[in-house]
Amino acid sequence: MSTGIPYENALQRYRPGVAPVLRADDPSVDDLLKGYHPDHGPNARVALAVGVNRGESCQPDLARLLQANALIDDVDLAGAQLVHTDVLVVGGGGAGCAAALTAAKQGARVMLAGKLRLGDSNTVMAEGGIQAAVGEDDSPQLHFEDTLRAGHFCGDPELVAQMVMDGPDVIRWLIQLGMMFDLEDDRPIGGNLLRKKPGGASAARILSYRDYTGLEMMRVLREAVDLDSGIDVWNRCPVVELLSDERGSCAGAVLYNLEWRTFVLVRARAVILATGGAGRLHLNAFPTSNHYGATADGLVLAYRIGARLRELDSFQYHPTGVAWPPHLAGGLISEAARSAGAKLINGEGERFVDELNARDVVASAILRECAQGRGITHDDRVGVFLDTPTLEMENPGILAQRLVTLRHLAHKCGIDPAREPFLVYPTLHYQNGGVAVDKDGATNVPGLYCAGEVTGGIHGRNRLMGNALLDILSMGRRAGASAAQSKGRTMASRAGIGHVHAWQRALTLAGLSLHVKAPQLFPDYAHFDLQADASLRPDARSRAAGSTR
Repeated sequence: MSTGIPYENALQRYRPGVAPVLRADDPSVDDLLKGYHPDHGPNARVALAVGVNRGESCQPDLARLLQANALIDDVDLAGAQLVHTDVLVVGGGGAGCAAALTAAKQGARVMLAGKLRLGDSNTVMAEGGIQAAVGEDDSPQLHFEDTLRAGHFCGDPELVAQMVMDGPDVIRWLIQLGMMFDLEDDRPIGGNLLRKKPGGASAARILSYRDYTGLEMMRVLREAVDLDSGIDVWNRCPVVELLSDERGSCAGAVLYNLEWRTFVLVRARAVILATGGAGRLHLNAFPTSNHYGATADGLVLAYRIGARLRELDSFQYHPTGVAWPPHLAGGLISEAARSAGAKLINGEGERFVDELNARDVVASAILRECAQGRGITHDDRVGVFLDTPTLEMENPGILAQRLVTLRHLAHKCGIDPAREPFLVYPTLHYQNGGVAVDKDGATNVPGLYCAGEVTGGIHGRNRLMGNALLDILSMGRRAGASAAQSKGRTMASRAGIGHVHAWQRALTLAGLSLHVKAPQLFPDYAHFDLQADASLRPDARSRAAGSTR
């Protein structure tokens, strides 16, 4: 049973409309993070034993997958369908769509393969907004400084500078595609873009559409991809391995078609991994806000072929995930609520943190309250209150007009957010690190590019709200443009999984098991087994039946 203050007792101490007392104890940021953030602690890191990052720190659950054997071997590729393209984009979220659209516009043949359906991604779940320095009181320099500071100065300054400079043009591009943004006076056309101040920023820089900005963004990106006849979309085709040539370059990928239960070899002059993050691995046993397919596939495959990774021990836990009811645990309550003025209140009726601090600070403060017994328990769940009733009292109509998704989530939770506060607890939200890339999204492996959450270097060890949506479009477009230049190159004469055989030897020499296999493709509770699934295809069943005669 979780320890803390019972829910009914906490409700009695809660006073909507009355400014709560702010706790006086205020530990340093460093002490707070080291004491309570999940990235810290005695079991938070292990050293990798194989690969280009050997000896470097990694989150233990992720390390197990990075140091796993491949899902397939040469025998699985016998008779597989063979497809050729200039650019293969793996991932159907915002980064993948931006990369595909840009590459196709430059005349490259583009194939986009997604594990689920086009648009099923973390992008569509992004609620708060996108950062871009477009205000008169703002500048790319301020955006640059805010981003580096929030990431604890671990980000690559060159990559950060490029992203913030891309911001205004990314917004113009989205508007040209037909994306809607909130305006200051709600005029249908001609108004100024409404700007809000996110946690950890020095200026109002968030541009949004209600509290489902990512959904609106993905709508226009999907429509653009669907209308582009130069993009061949393959839904429900996760990548299970990359292809390499005799020089060690990336030469394509092996897909698994979930509909046909067959493997597909895709020969490509360039591959762009836009596979997203790792939330559905439920690292450190946390709930997650991530979509069903976020299982670190891109990290595993890129590492196995030789791509360097960075900040593999750093993840973002969003402060306000649903804590109750249990079946909705981890569901995201957008930072838009705190940006609008919603406060966090513990079981004693106190505020305990500046809600617009950086996310890692706010999440750690909530974890501290729960660890020290000031959290609120409800049906064996623990959390703190997010004071939406006071927000509605101070801003009548905000829940109906601006925080639409929050109101819908409250309905699922069985509460009226204008009368009853949410119970919230941090949720695994974002992969801060990832594959190391240059300004064009290129990795150290020739022919392999990455874009979006699968990459590292921009956000350092903590990400600012709204920078993810900017990152995926900035780097997605750049990776697509650079990869498109490969259309004139000669395709490698041979491509296979030779790097897998070298990897297996390395695992054996390091004393690691060959029985652990990755990528995982789906969460543990999906009970998905690739080889078992492939054996169910009609031709496989026929061969199995024939072997018994």
